[in-house]
Amino acid sequence: MQREEAESYLHKKVEDGELISPVLPEGIKNYLVDIDGTICDDIPNEEPERMATAKLYPDALETLNRWFDEGHLICFFTSRLELHRKVTETWLKNNGFKYHSLLMGKPRGGNYHWIDNHLVKATRYNGKFTDLIEKEVTIEVFDDGQPQK
Repeated sequence: MQREEAESYLHKKVEDGELISPVLPEGIKNYLVDIDGTICDDIPNEEPERMATAKLYPDALETLNRWFDEGHLICFFTSRLELHRKVTETWLKNNGFKYHSLLMGKPRGGNYHWIDNHLVKATRYNGKFTDLIEKEVTIEVFDDGQPQK
């Protein structure tokens, strides 16, 4: 899915006369992907001179570009600072990554707990990009007062 098509899904939506958040079509995923330590060498913000020459993880390039070609949205979400945008965009382009957007300034430190009104699935990168598989895991959720299943 090219950027123009992706943008068409994400524009203003109206339902029953009310503005609502856009929802992607069934089967289309919106991947938020970290950069450092996930698609390339782990480069800390304190060493920006290394960002331009970070070693890419080939399986990440292959998998993410395939997901892009399958019509999924690819957004890189990084703790790099806004002042690192140009070197980051150049590195992504020079290494052949296809993507729709780049968000800078993700909080550092890990142990993320994302709270959202949309479905969120989290996958920890553990050294190899592959197709995703389904596993049953325990997660923390808000107490909605309903009995546990």
